[in-house]
Amino acid sequence: QWQFVESGGGLVQPGGSLNLSCVASELPMEGYAIGWFRQAPGKEREAVLCISSSGEATYYVAAVKGRFTIARDDDKRTVTLRMNNLKSEDAGIYYCGRRFTLCQRDDRLFVSWGQGTQVTVSS
Repeated sequence: QWQFVESGGGLVQPGGSLNLSCVASELPMEGYAIGWFRQAPGKEREAVLCISSSGEATYYVAAVKGRFTIARDDDKRTVTLRMNNLKSEDAGIYYCGRRFTLCQRDDRLFVSWGQGTQVTVSS
């Protein structure tokens, strides 16, 4: 079963930073869009940021623009989500998934979800 492994989460104070990694160990990532989604307690999973197979980033949460960036390294089979100036509303479990070529907001269009990585923002 081809799944991602997410890592890099943790507890951080408001204003802090985290770098999340999404690693695909079994198959190459070329040709696939990789999306980062998050799920806060009591809420549905939402799209945050996605990178297409060609490297174009799409933001789905306006509040993270200017604070979050996404990058991919297909040779290393890794997509990184860099999060700066974290806020309490950024907390949740972060997941990555893939779909062919283009980004979409709907998480039902993505597959290969990992177990997620927990992000907690608290003073």
